[in-house]
Order: sequence, then C-alpha cells, then structure tokens
Amino acid sequence: MPKRTDYISWDEYFMGIALLSAKRSKDPTRQVGACIVNKNKKIVGIGYNWLPRGCDDDIFPREKHEQLEESKYAYVCHAELNAILNSPEDLSGCSMYVTLVPCNECTKALIQAWIEEVIYLSDTHKYRSWTIAAKRMMDHVGISYRKVQVANESITISFEETPPHEHENPEA
Repeated sequence: MPKRTDYISWDEYFMGIALLSAKRSKDPTRQVGACIVNKNKKIVGIGYNWLPRGCDDDIFPREKHEQLEESKYAYVCHAELNAILNSPEDLSGCSMYVTLVPCNECTKALIQAWIEEVIYLSDTHKYRSWTIAAKRMMDHVGISYRKVQVANESITISFEETPPHEHENPEA
C-alpha cells in the first residue's frame, strides 16, 4: 500500500498547534497562539494570550480602554511570553510559530530566550510602531522571521470517533 500524499508539512503542523492553542484564549477580540519547537522538531512550549495564572478573569477588564488600569492591555500576557514561561527547557536555537507577528515587548523576551526563528501567520499590524520596532530588533540580533507558507488553507479537526481503516481489524 503506498504512503499517503496528503499529509501536512511541519510548518502546517506547528502552526496548527499555535492556532489550536489560540482557541484557549478567552479574549473577546483577539486570540493569539504560539508554539515553540526545538531543532529536533519537538514542541517545548505552548502559549496563548490571556491573564496570568491566578488572576480571576471575571474581575479584570477584557476590553480596550483609555485608562491603562481599566484596559485589558495592563493585565493580559501575550501568547509568545506564555509559551516561553511555560517551557521547562532551554530555548536556545528554537523556532516559534505564532499566529500574529510578535510585538516589541514579546520580541524582547524572544531575544532573551535565544529564539532563532519566528514563523508567523498574520502581519496585520505591520505598519504599527510596535511591529516595526519588533522587526528592527529581530533584524539587529539575527532572529529570522517569515510568513508561514501552507499548501492547505484549512485543516478540519473533529472529535468524532473515526472508523477503523479498511485494512485494520476492528476486533483487534
């Protein structure tokens, strides 16, 4: 029997993990996910944007607001930072898959963690000052970054039980 030819690429796989992680975010306006991968293609960190551990999300703001202390921006941890903080490993030489280009604050954390590559899905804020600053820092320290290239526009994940393949023994 020939092998399947419609399997997903490593970039699609790891970006899929980042997208799935973003689904954990409770942010009502933007869900971002991140997945850190080492040179052996092993996932060593995952994160999404939301409040720090122990902060009650029924108490803290979930919206943008003029006053920082009344805005979600004062309290939410970005996906990239969460992925770094959630990793028990040394991240030197790792790649980060993230659904949105990192901001300047997250880029500082990427630099400090010795991340070598950033693969992103969206660059919707490319003209914003924080994205320009982030790319400037990555360029300066030699972190490569690129937009993910995918052959599949979407991948469906289902929680339905799948029937056994026709060559498998369903009794086994």
